[in-house]
Amino acid sequence: MSVGNEQELLNKSQNGDLNALGSIYDLYNQGLYRYAIRLLGDDSLAEDCVSETFSRFLHALQQKKGPKDHLQAYLYRIAHNWITDCYRKKDFFSISINEESFISHEPSAEAQSTLQSEKEKVRRALQQLPPNQRLVITLRFFEEWDNETVSAALKKPIGAIKALQHRGMMNLRNKLSLKD
Repeated sequence: MSVGNEQELLNKSQNGDLNALGSIYDLYNQGLYRYAIRLLGDDSLAEDCVSETFSRFLHALQQKKGPKDHLQAYLYRIAHNWITDCYRKKDFFSISINEESFISHEPSAEAQSTLQSEKEKVRRALQQLPPNQRLVITLRFFEEWDNETVSAALKKPIGAIKALQHRGMMNLRNKLSLKD
């Protein structure tokens, strides 16, 4: 979606336009769900995250405290904060890498077995990363966000995002090479 269209939807929603709110929900709920399921690894928690994200967004609009721009980043920031709260409440954290995260084609049985094994290695390695590195890697490579969008969503300078991504990739590389 273009920045102009997003801004128009945001402006309309701030004025109480229910159709604009519905369009915002339709536009972002699937991406927020994919993001939450990858970080939480639990369908129910991911659904709760999306629900709470939009609930907090609506509350902010009612209080006239909603975003002025960067709606997508604002929504993902709400989801990020909710997920961070889940981290604090749980002793464990899991990542779910679903089949949609990988290019789908019909490999042979042997290739499928190898692919499944590789996905499990990546899943375990991602789970071992520090939360901020895991978050940046997930947004950059699974959600395919650019550095500027990740920076806006996490309220961190682009340099910090690049550093987290670099350290995360180095950690993944080390963890994956140790498992071979």
